[in-house]
Amino acid sequence: MASSAGLALCGQTLVVRGGSRFLAISTASSDDDCVFTYDCSAAEKSTPEEKGENGQPVDKGSDTILASTFSKSGSYFALTDDSKRLILFRTKPWQCLSVRTVVRRCTALTFTASEDRVLVADKSGDVYSFSVLEPDGRGRLELGHLSMLLDVAMSPDDQFVLTADRDEKIRVSWAAAPHSIEAFCLGHTEFVSRIFVVPSHPELLLSSSGDGTLRLWEYRSGCQLQCCDLASLQEPAEHQGHKGLAASRIAFWGQESYVVLLCECVPVVFIFQLDASRQQLVFRQQLTFPHRVWDVVFEDTRGLWVLQDCRDAPLMLWRPVGDQWQVRAVPEDAVSQRLGSHLHENWAMLEGAVGADEGFRSLYKATFDNMTSYLKKKEERLQQQLKKKRQRSPLPGSPEQTKKACPGQSDLSC
Repeated sequence: MASSAGLALCGQTLVVRGGSRFLAISTASSDDDCVFTYDCSAAEKSTPEEKGENGQPVDKGSDTILASTFSKSGSYFALTDDSKRLILFRTKPWQCLSVRTVVRRCTALTFTASEDRVLVADKSGDVYSFSVLEPDGRGRLELGHLSMLLDVAMSPDDQFVLTADRDEKIRVSWAAAPHSIEAFCLGHTEFVSRIFVVPSHPELLLSSSGDGTLRLWEYRSGCQLQCCDLASLQEPAEHQGHKGLAASRIAFWGQESYVVLLCECVPVVFIFQLDASRQQLVFRQQLTFPHRVWDVVFEDTRGLWVLQDCRDAPLMLWRPVGDQWQVRAVPEDAVSQRLGSHLHENWAMLEGAVGADEGFRSLYKATFDNMTSYLKKKEERLQQQLKKKRQRSPLPGSPEQTKKACPGQSDLSC
């Protein structure tokens, strides 16, 4: 299946990925030629051929990048791909430090705040940690769920590992002893697609789900502070029901405490503002786009970068003007032009994401209306019983009916 394109940003380094490749570009206006490219198809393979228990070759998958992230300082960058590899980079200057094998395909990854480890969550429900300081060290199993993990996060003090799974659970585990669970954040009714610990308020957690809600938690106690129904916010209501309103990205801008939510199947971006004193999210605006939006990230000094399915304008920069977010005009922003030019030249790496199937569609629960089927069969059974009863009963006026009406008497006396 084709994979959507993605963004990652730290400081003034922006990474754009698509297919098996990524480009690292500086957003500083002075760095016109500062571009680093990497192609996972050229990375080393683990073994010539691996065989499963049945003796057949193991499916090695493609080299498509599945997830990527920067460390807190931006000194490191890591990605996982469909060939079950974890690839670690140093960014200053860019250098590939190691290519390590993971047990299963990974869905999300994050660095610890101390930047000494990278944690990867996989489809089987496990979280493994890999050393950054020992780039070739093997992974260590930290914790496991009974269902697929969709996201993983660390608390800013590295005390807690937060994991989100397909079975609606958010689990808060102690990092030093992951078998020890501090709390569960329960309330979602579909898979939890994304979780995000608010950097400026490290006690707060944001989560999004296939149930079409954005929720705010005090995660150490598992207390839900707010639940926002996204379907009720659409202008106009372009999407019936909640399906398709699971966030593929939650982004946060510390300057004004803006929270941006990108949902996978609709060309809109929801903008909220966090009122920390009231511990509430306030809905501010919905941005609507003519093209499919692949990803969004905030740059501290500039605003919201939007990566969209448009070769002529793949990157757009939005900033708040008064109470409304507006796109910056292209002639005004030479940096946007330069970045867009780089992506235009490398559009081939993004073409695989054009029209890609939505990754969350298969995660929704299959619903079965057993009661309707049961009542229908019951009615059919009653009708059949009634029909048989009528067939056995004598007709009015018949000798059998007369005998039944005058029991013990002759036909003449009746």
